[in-house]
Amino acid sequence: MALNKARLDRFLAQYCQISRKDVRLMLAKNRVQINGVIAHDIDEIIDTFSHITLDGQVIQENAAHYIMLNKPIGVVSATRDKEHKTVIDLLDYSFKDELHIVGRLDLNTSGLVLMTNDSRWSERLTLPEHKVIKRYSVTLKDKLNEEYISAFAKGMYFEFEDITTKPAKLTILSDYQAEVELVEGRYHQIKRMFGRFRNTVTALHRCSIGTLELDNTLEPAASRHLTEWEVHNVDKL
Repeated sequence: MALNKARLDRFLAQYCQISRKDVRLMLAKNRVQINGVIAHDIDEIIDTFSHITLDGQVIQENAAHYIMLNKPIGVVSATRDKEHKTVIDLLDYSFKDELHIVGRLDLNTSGLVLMTNDSRWSERLTLPEHKVIKRYSVTLKDKLNEEYISAFAKGMYFEFEDITTKPAKLTILSDYQAEVELVEGRYHQIKRMFGRFRNTVTALHRCSIGTLELDNTLEPAASRHLTEWEVHNVDKL
């Protein structure tokens, strides 16, 4: 759901099919409430999720939804797909068709996927300039060494897109396992970065986005609503 914004007077004039002069009179008589507060300012900006009542009757009531999913391998991060099951197919919510995906994972990557109908919230998490860290667990075919750490920290040039990746933090956990932290999500970025060393990624799992860790009680394909604290603090590192 796009988070459409509008001035209150324009919204009411269109909804009630009245003039803006009549809207002023309506507000002067304290007939309108926005999120439980009497509205007086015709210039007040409302959005998709503003709760609006007129004479005590609800005229707009859209709920924002925030979902965490433990994505299994073999499921695509898409709303529709002709060949594979999608992350939306895994959900059992009446509002699931309203949702969009916050940072996709490819078919063979598992782990944390977030979905919402709040576009302002999803932009906050996905735009690189907001520097929200995504953490991944990576298993490699060949042994790791210290050269990987400095190469990831410098960023890598991808000729096809003509871009240099932002610095990434790589922590070696064992000979064949590492943890990678990114603030962006280029196409197959982690696999391509290890590909510079001709080292194949055999397993890739997203563990966290910002402060939000994948709930370890969620089995693969299971999901839950985020708590209010999680919604408001996911990008506060």
